[in-house]
Amino acid sequence: MNTTFSKEEKAAMRAAAAEAKAAKVGADLEAACVAAIAEMTGKDQELAQILHGLVQEHTTLGAKTWYGMPAYTNAEGKVVVFFQSAAKFKVRYATIGFQPDAQLDDGNFWATSYAVTTLTAADQKKIVALLKKAVG
Repeated sequence: MNTTFSKEEKAAMRAAAAEAKAAKVGADLEAACVAAIAEMTGKDQELAQILHGLVQEHTTLGAKTWYGMPAYTNAEGKVVVFFQSAAKFKVRYATIGFQPDAQLDDGNFWATSYAVTTLTAADQKKIVALLKKAVG
């Protein structure tokens, strides 16, 4: 059977294949992020899970790992926000940080990372506000 496709049909098939590949890559990146969180213990894991949930619920950022830690990227694949565990760096607090692609600029001086030891409901509201500002 000899089947020929029009240019439009070929373009549609290429687009569908690209979308399927992107979806698989996205799923693999998400799985790596979730696995990195699962490997953490104690407070680090709890804090990372909270941040992950807030990012998933309140933004369209994609999950991945960055230097082995959970990170969240914009549509261009640029890291916007990340989590660093206290245990990995042998410090007393975890860190939630924002990269230059986060739209947090506020005059000439603004915070790009936050020390975290616990996340109350009020703290989570602050993070949600930062996340929403970061993604524009």
